[in-house]
Amino acid sequence: MSNASSDLRDERPQIWVGETPWPVRLVHHAQSRRYKLIFDGARGELRLTLPRRANAARALKWASEQQDWLKTQVGKADAPVYVGPGQAVPMFGTLRRVDWNPAVPRAVRLRDDVLLVGGPEETVGRRIERWLRAEALEVMTRESREIADRAGLRVGRIGVGDPRSRWGSCTHDGDLRYSWRLVMAPDHVRRATVAHEVAHLRHMDHSPAFHALVDELHDGDVAAARAWLRREGRGLHRYRFG
Repeated sequence: MSNASSDLRDERPQIWVGETPWPVRLVHHAQSRRYKLIFDGARGELRLTLPRRANAARALKWASEQQDWLKTQVGKADAPVYVGPGQAVPMFGTLRRVDWNPAVPRAVRLRDDVLLVGGPEETVGRRIERWLRAEALEVMTRESREIADRAGLRVGRIGVGDPRSRWGSCTHDGDLRYSWRLVMAPDHVRRATVAHEVAHLRHMDHSPAFHALVDELHDGDVAAARAWLRREGRGLHRYRFG
């Protein structure tokens, strides 16, 4: 029996590494002459490159047989968490259990430490992601404008995305963009990131004056917030929503 499998929670195939399933991104490449398997730690997935006309099932079987290499590569990484009924996802730094009941409304509702959601089971994860994105945009838009107003700074457009290499950005036009996954982090971490980007509206650098302004704008310990992101931030990308 092969260790390669498919899972309804994720359209991508998976490879079992020991007792843990890891998603695999298949890349057919015209110039490839052999299989190539790498581990993308930032995305928490394996990437399998194969010749354009190669059989995907055979390639996955080959990849699943590389257990020693696989265990070495993923051994220090966090396994993906597929968000769905009964699973838990962090919001504002607290784990919230997904309580799915097909008889209740489809819209996601936060009640204490529970996310209540109805509707079709197969779309629960995607709807929770959309809800979290909307919450992130609303919260960080409000916080950005409040902090900027206090500093006498003008904010342009504000948006959210899902970048892998940064938590926020600021353009010369005053537009701010954040990782929506910051809504999963503790409040002080999110607010420190917002203060960081708002400070760039005045200082488009990381000079002493910039850092002094961040400290002035943030209502907590900036160093502690940065330390949390270095230590825990990568784990926020392990949550998959289907």
